[in-house]
Amino acid sequence: MSGLPAKRTATYEDLVKVPENLVGEIIDGELVTSPRPAARHAAAASSLGADIHTAFGRKSGGGPGGWVILIEPEVHVVGQVLVPDIAGWRRERMPEIPDVAFFDIAPDWVCEISSPATAAMDRTRKRHHYGRAGVGHVWILDPGPATLEVYRLDGDNWRLTLSVAGDVKVRAEPFEAVEIDLAEVWAR
Repeated sequence: MSGLPAKRTATYEDLVKVPENLVGEIIDGELVTSPRPAARHAAAASSLGADIHTAFGRKSGGGPGGWVILIEPEVHVVGQVLVPDIAGWRRERMPEIPDVAFFDIAPDWVCEISSPATAAMDRTRKRHHYGRAGVGHVWILDPGPATLEVYRLDGDNWRLTLSVAGDVKVRAEPFEAVEIDLAEVWAR
């Protein structure tokens, strides 16, 4: 025996007590907090979220529609409480947005905007749990070096389908029907 007390599993009550200047999640039974997004992070999330919502989240947005797109939803899946920066559900799986504090339906797509405080968690533990929950696509967007990585769930593994850097225009699954100008997303 190590003589150390057993680590207590975090509860939703612990999450509710997290100060408003932090984002709280419960990952693998641990309360994980990170600072609220910095300006570049928030600008990238806002720009990308607006582009995707306009094309896919609105019936009259000029794009194909068919999605519910939300910024920082709280998602309770596979025993985790996760807060992706942006998430999307296909309308056939979520015909209407329910009036709830959190979602227990796994998104079909998530985008994590990397920052120094969240990059390791986004790429490892969170992406692992998104896969376990059946999220079909994960985007890792990093406004610092201006990179986008697009992953598709392929069985139990993530397949990198796109990796780009800089001011490029992309058609990235599952939203390849519309071109996204990353120069606008970086908001420099």
